[in-house]
Amino acid sequence: MEFVILIWLGLPALLLTIDFIKYLITGKRLFNITGEALYNIAFIRLIELIVMVGFPVLYFAVFDVNVNDCCNDSATFSPDHKSTIHILIFICIIVYLYSSFRDNVSTPIIEVITNSILLLGFVLNGIIFVHIFKSLGIYTFIGSLPIGILLIFQLIANHNKIMETLSNSSINPNNNLEKMALRVLHQNIFLKMPILLIICFPIVFVVTSTLLLFGQKPDSIIRAFTDTYKHGFSELDHLCDNVQCGGHFLCSVAANGHQKVVKPLRYGERNGNKIICNRQLLVANAFEELIELKFPRTHQVIRHQYNKVGNTIHKHYNIFNNKIISDSIYILMKPLEVVFLLTLYTFDKKPENRIAIQYLNKSDRKDIIQKQLSSSQVFE
Repeated sequence: MEFVILIWLGLPALLLTIDFIKYLITGKRLFNITGEALYNIAFIRLIELIVMVGFPVLYFAVFDVNVNDCCNDSATFSPDHKSTIHILIFICIIVYLYSSFRDNVSTPIIEVITNSILLLGFVLNGIIFVHIFKSLGIYTFIGSLPIGILLIFQLIANHNKIMETLSNSSINPNNNLEKMALRVLHQNIFLKMPILLIICFPIVFVVTSTLLLFGQKPDSIIRAFTDTYKHGFSELDHLCDNVQCGGHFLCSVAANGHQKVVKPLRYGERNGNKIICNRQLLVANAFEELIELKFPRTHQVIRHQYNKVGNTIHKHYNIFNNKIISDSIYILMKPLEVVFLLTLYTFDKKPENRIAIQYLNKSDRKDIIQKQLSSSQVFE
């Protein structure tokens, strides 16, 4: 599957990269629709559809997920705000296809809006590239690069087509707005781009304002990137700091509940990360250690079932940031804590010693065990 995806992405990316390099060197494209044979035009159109339509669809279908998750692949865009990004991407695709497949230029105002949206698409593509690079690596290059190249080519093609139209015929603006749009279109392409970039802002404002009617927030376009985990612009990575994937969810309860309720005792260490430990967490882990030593087969069954529950819990780990929820789980776990203690006191000669050494690093645990052995020898 991975090889098929790599070929699907890589071939158009390679062809368009060669096309772009040739254009930079010679000023002529390797693939040019004007005056080409029918089969060449069909080939170019196929590449455009694969890249501009197929790539985004493939990404959202295969790579993206719909949940912020500390322990697995996490959502590219915040599940609560991603609609804004999806709509912007959809608009950019439609405008690109309109620009590419049309025969003649439109009115000055439409041309300014069209090129502004194409430039918006280029900027958005760059932002997404930075955002997902950390998680996708080389896929980011072969996915984002051809999209950016096609958008650049289309902006250049639109500029040339407009210049040709303006040189062959005079356009009389009907009002001041059209007059301003025409003045923008007359500018050199390097001066035109910054102006179009400024015009992108009111376009984005109109889109986000419209989406307010459908439950999106005014800052959704920003929070779509920032309210995520483990990506370039993510600002919620700290919510995963105390999440020990595949371990006790009681780690988060001990850290995030009210101190008077969950009663944290000390810091501990799990998988090289510092965690907060309370009595309940230490007892639960001591119970699991005892079961693993005394009844290994039973422990395997328990751990297998716990992992299934744990995977579901970890997908919604951020709920433990609510202190009331952490307090409630602590209280609900109290009966099980009693069962764990009874088991420890029944089957372990020194249950408190076992509880005391939980979540200590190897050296500290070794020192405590040696002290316990020394003290026992003195009393003997």
